[in-house]
Amino acid sequence: MTKSAGRVLLGRIRGAHGIRGDVLVHSFTELPEAIGDYGELTDCDGGRALRLKVQRVTPKGVIARVTGVSDRTAADALKGAELWIDRGQLPDAEPGEFYYEDLAGLKAFDRDGAQFGEVVGVENYGAGDLLEIRLNGVRRTELVPFSEAFVPEVDISAGKVIVAWPLEFEIANEAKDSDENE
Repeated sequence: MTKSAGRVLLGRIRGAHGIRGDVLVHSFTELPEAIGDYGELTDCDGGRALRLKVQRVTPKGVIARVTGVSDRTAADALKGAELWIDRGQLPDAEPGEFYYEDLAGLKAFDRDGAQFGEVVGVENYGAGDLLEIRLNGVRRTELVPFSEAFVPEVDISAGKVIVAWPLEFEIANEAKDSDENE
């Protein structure tokens, strides 16, 4: 996923649906059908504007009509198009909710207050949201379940998250650190 300053990715067109110009959209909005509520969406650079009218939601994604697209060939040409919006057009997040864009770059601290990494993104492979954290001094990242049990505190204004690592992870890393110091 490409990141564009001041912009948020709301969805991606997966391809044409039917013969009348509808498209199948993979929506990243909380309610998939809400992707049509944001008005004009653009490509990553903001150069190409697209306006969606949601027809219905299916298990495969959102079926939508794109203004100005009236046949399958034109709809198929949109396959892979990303649908972006300016960050300022999004409503403020409710308490305890976060936009993934706002989490990237937060410093990660353990329960003892030691800073050990930085959030580089949020992933979801189907079983729930995961924070991807790049560990200090290494290129490796770790995935942490983004739940209150593992991430008890998120403070966007302070630029940090507190991560409660599972005990097994802490023991494995302590053993690895002591091996590296010998």
